Amino acid sequence: MTARRSTTIIVALIGILVPAWTAWSQSAQVPGPPQQAPVTIVNARIHPVSDDHPPIIESGWIRFEEGRIVGIGDGSPESDSVGDGNVIDAQGLTVVPGFISGPSQIGLLEVKQVDATDDRRESASRSPEVAPWLAVNPDSDLIPVSRAAGILHTFAVPIGGTIPGRTSILRLDGWSIEDLAVVRDAGVILSWPTMTPVQASWMRRGRPEQSKDIEKRLREIDQWFDDAESWSRARKADETVRTDLRFAAVEPVLEGTRPIFIRANSRGQIESAITWATERGYRPVVVGGANAADCLDILKETGTPVILTRVHRLPSSRHHPVDRPLTLPAVLDDAGIPFAIGFEDEPAHERGLAHNAATAVAHGLPRETALRSITRTPAEILGVDDRIGSLRPGRSATFFICQGHPLEMDATPLRAWIDGREIDLGSRQSRMLEKYREKYRRAGLVGEDRP
Repeated sequence: MTARRSTTIIVALIGILVPAWTAWSQSAQVPGPPQQAPVTIVNARIHPVSDDHPPIIESGWIRFEEGRIVGIGDGSPESDSVGDGNVIDAQGLTVVPGFISGPSQIGLLEVKQVDATDDRRESASRSPEVAPWLAVNPDSDLIPVSRAAGILHTFAVPIGGTIPGRTSILRLDGWSIEDLAVVRDAGVILSWPTMTPVQASWMRRGRPEQSKDIEKRLREIDQWFDDAESWSRARKADETVRTDLRFAAVEPVLEGTRPIFIRANSRGQIESAITWATERGYRPVVVGGANAADCLDILKETGTPVILTRVHRLPSSRHHPVDRPLTLPAVLDDAGIPFAIGFEDEPAHERGLAHNAATAVAHGLPRETALRSITRTPAEILGVDDRIGSLRPGRSATFFICQGHPLEMDATPLRAWIDGREIDLGSRQSRMLEKYREKYRRAGLVGEDRP
């Protein structure tokens, strides 16, 4: 076979496989219909994650209509509180606010090996005008997988470059990108440079050269934000100043109405990034925070929250205890530093969010604090706690029902609602599970009373 013929066949196969992968990544699930009638859930064990109620209501009720919670309480509701509508008896079951996962690439990445399904980054190093909600795929097959694990909202974050773009808050149910977008612009993401030269066998550049590169990157960040502030002042003074989409995208950060999410993990990164942001009057949020335990003083002094990107990880340094990532949430909690637990991994594995929080519990974090770290606290950090993250009257009816405590491994959601719309909790994995269970049932190897 000639080289030209081989190349032709390979190109043809790619032309067939890429559309096929794209088609396979399309979920066939239908979004939930709008709530038609009031619903009251009774006899439920409720985790309100709210200061208005105890951490756990052992036997309570919750009522919602038109997508909003209108009542929640202990015991049995008054007859006039139930009124018309549907009543769900949740005896022996638990009601929990929907989990919020982030930083997340759900809907932005389907298959790493297929570039056509990867919309996480732009080519430019500084592109703050990029908004992930515009690129998300509402029909991603990974959305149902995440919902089946209790994740009902995500904090979508682009990657790549110094300023990869803005962040968006998404609900995991809807026909279109407009349906998914809760907050289209939640702040700008900034990747902070490594502050110390790397000493490793694979590094081919010396310390002086690396140090010069670090100083150059810091100067470029400073200069870019100086230019953005100058443009903003000029624009306010003279509306005829030409629009710059990049500078306009960071204007809410410059004015302090939106936070700046700074990716930083080492002590040097965290301390220098917080100092830089606070001196400029910005509102920093540390994303990553692997060595946040070494920066407790500056985090507490400035009130900077932290979004941890995984508990299940290796220590960032050989000098740290082997369990440092597992105990870090408890250390932050003891220091009174607000933090959220995220799970930035391949989107297919993001369903492990609750497992990460549970691991933190096993290493000293109070159980209710761990639940709060994946519900209410991320909502507070993102500025949407008046809508999601807790169960209170006026909040969105976004929660799920499960058995046992929501952080237990077998606490699979049985029913779930997003803005009052009951959603389908099936997924490709659940369909495949049922397919092969049926295979072994027909072979007589699995009975109805066996898993």
